[in-house]
Amino acid sequence: MKMTMRWFGEGNDRVSLEDIKQIPGVEGVVWSLHDVPAGEEWPMDKIKEVEAQADKHGFNIDVVESVNVHEDIKLGLPTRDQYIDNYIKTIEKLAKVGVKVICYNFMPVFDWTRTNLFEEMDDGSTALFFEKEKIENIDPIELVNSISENSAYTMPGWEPERLEHLADLFEQYKDVTEEDLWANLQYFLERIIPVAKENDIKMGIHPDDPPFSVFGLPRIITNKENLQRFLNLVDDPYNGLTLCSGSLGANPNNNVPDMVREFADRVHFAHIRNVKIYENGDFIETSHRTKDGSVDIYDVVRAYHEKGFNGYARPDHGRHIWGEECRPGYGLYDRGLGVMYLWGIWDSLERYEGKDNV
Repeated sequence: MKMTMRWFGEGNDRVSLEDIKQIPGVEGVVWSLHDVPAGEEWPMDKIKEVEAQADKHGFNIDVVESVNVHEDIKLGLPTRDQYIDNYIKTIEKLAKVGVKVICYNFMPVFDWTRTNLFEEMDDGSTALFFEKEKIENIDPIELVNSISENSAYTMPGWEPERLEHLADLFEQYKDVTEEDLWANLQYFLERIIPVAKENDIKMGIHPDDPPFSVFGLPRIITNKENLQRFLNLVDDPYNGLTLCSGSLGANPNNNVPDMVREFADRVHFAHIRNVKIYENGDFIETSHRTKDGSVDIYDVVRAYHEKGFNGYARPDHGRHIWGEECRPGYGLYDRGLGVMYLWGIWDSLERYEGKDNV
């Protein structure tokens, strides 16, 4: 398991590379060019700038999260080919700096959906929260305004240039079915996977977050059956998964350790985090510890270990603890604790099987 940490770049993240360097076992930073709108070709000078920043601290930049997919591609509009061409050019540029994995998603309109970015927990910490009843009764515009109040940072998946056309986007998606979305995804994959393979970059699709329809929009990367269907669209090792235990785990019917064991050879990037699901359908993000949430994180890590997983992993969203002021879900402290919890499980499994050198 190759441990990484998501980093949003200088001037866009309170967590510095110096901070990340002090977390044991972190080899690389997971990055993106967050100021480049979806659909545009990434400039090589900006890519090289991130490479230089990471190299200064001894980090690899093997994983990019995300090269966002333009809505016209998801909608299957005639203009999609120009945006796919730009995507292909970006893949080719990223290969030149040694990128090995690109994480992306195919969620219509919203990347991830929460109703409160700082829900207070019993211990005084705060975390990202999803309130099912509120989502069912809130106007999407109202939700956007609430999320956008945190204007100090870019919010991946909630880019202003996209959301300012929210009404038009909902109108465009009005008659788009799940089958339409599947067809548009296959078209995209058939264009990019040969290029990714040629450039030795593995593509890892991120599950829908949460893994069910929100505001009536179609969602398809939601469960084990659909993960298998996705992999079959273009049955190639370079077409794979970013398996997120928290996103998939928000549906109690999803058995995440089972998915790891089933698809490990096609998991190119592992997001490992926990969520606590309530009986009414609400969920909140918790510490990574198994007993604090509804996902068996111990068994998730054990499944990766059983399969000899040597891909990239990162602790995903953390709580906001110890008074830290940070990007929602992406503070230093709780993600640092998450790294050590994951290493604790991994190292104990190594010791049990006699694979360590101690």
